[in-house]
Amino acid sequence: RRVHGGSQKLKMTEITPEYCLSLNGPTEDFLCPLDANTYGIDFVAFKIRDLDSSTTLFDIRKDPAAPAAQIVEDGDEELSRTIRYHFGPLFLKLRNIGTTLEFTVGPQPVQNFRMIERHYFRGRLIQSYDFKFGFCMPDSTNSWEAIYTLPELSPEEEEDMINSPWETKSDSFYFVGNKMIMHNKALYSYAPFDEF
Repeated sequence: RRVHGGSQKLKMTEITPEYCLSLNGPTEDFLCPLDANTYGIDFVAFKIRDLDSSTTLFDIRKDPAAPAAQIVEDGDEELSRTIRYHFGPLFLKLRNIGTTLEFTVGPQPVQNFRMIERHYFRGRLIQSYDFKFGFCMPDSTNSWEAIYTLPELSPEEEEDMINSPWETKSDSFYFVGNKMIMHNKALYSYAPFDEF
């Protein structure tokens, strides 16, 4: 069982896509610092939709008038890199979802942009995704569409996940070539909406 924990510190050069694909549980900490994003990549919009019904489930856009990102204090780093999604129990019945990520790139080109996303429930890997974007021009705005086929869960697994809000987690690792530049986390709740 390979899980990256706080006591196991690796050099940035050891954290490769292959390493991230070998992880069997969520990381306890972030595998790269915020300043590893030397390409100035900034996520400005994100949308999730059910592909089978064309229903938008989540849609957020950064305010273009908002000031540029500020230096994050140490205590705020986890908050700035972790998002919580409350989707409700019907989400677990979906089979195919699409996400659209809009992002900007700084003054240098981005070659071989890649996202590896690992999803876990109570520390057990339930799904892994590996998406490649390719090339991004300098000073550009880009849109990245990803299609997710969701795992089929038994009724017992669904009930367990519904009754265990925030115990479903994911790590999203972003690479340019083989160099990790970003690492974000997410927590998920499938509990009924009226419970929160």
